[in-house]
Parts: sequence; structure tokens; C-alpha cells
Amino acid sequence: MSRNDALNMAKEAGVDLVEVSSNAEPPVCKIMDYGKYRYEIQKKKQEAKKKQVIVQIKEIKFRPKTDEHDYQTKLNHIRRFIEDGDRCKVTVFFRGREIVHKDRGQAMLERVIEETKDIAKVDQEARVEGRVLHMMLAPLPQK
Repeated sequence: MSRNDALNMAKEAGVDLVEVSSNAEPPVCKIMDYGKYRYEIQKKKQEAKKKQVIVQIKEIKFRPKTDEHDYQTKLNHIRRFIEDGDRCKVTVFFRGREIVHKDRGQAMLERVIEETKDIAKVDQEARVEGRVLHMMLAPLPQK
């Protein structure tokens, strides 16, 4: 159909002639109410944005000498973060000569894994970067 005929049909219907695909040969156009079309696209974007879940990364810091009560408190924080659907970065900091006892930090991370295995999985294995030992926990997939 020629461009002028399509424009006349759109004008008679009281709507717009909208180019849908300019790369096609010949270009594809559609007769529609462009304002309503833009409004519907905006509503779809808004609805998709409403349904999206933003996952945050929370961090809990330990030391090799962290005492039992402090450990339990921090473990409860990790559990709360995981249950809320956030990922959790568990970090063990070494100061001064503590770096010699990396095995204590590793044991602490293994204990955290063991005590949270019912709600979390290891997303990133324990790694040492300088004086920091860290790993990432993620919530288990929903059933």
C-alpha cells in the first residue's frame, strides 16, 4: 500500500500511522492510536518493575578470636539476611600476627556453612585476599 493511502486511512479512522519495523523491505507500518500505545508500554514497564526483586549483598565480619556469644549473634544475623532473600558475604579479618592462624578462620567459615546448610548454599568458596578470608552464601532456591 502506498504511504499516502495509508495516511488517508489512518486520518479517516482518527488514529495514527506508526512505523513498526523500519529495517524491513518495504518498511512495516501499523494504524493505531500512538498515545494509547505509548501509555500501554509505560504501564507494562511499571508493572515489570513492581514485580522485580532486588537482591542485596549483606556482609558479616568475624575475627579469628570471635567469642561464642558474638559468633551466635552474628550467625543469627546471617540467618535473618538469608531468610529475607539477600545474599550474605561472610568475612574473617586477620590483624597483625593472627594471619599465621588462617586455619582458625577457615574452621570458622566451615562452621558457618554447617550451621546454615538448611537455608543457604555456598555461592562462592572461601578465598584469601591479603589479610581477609571471605566467602558468599546465597539462599536455597524456593520449592
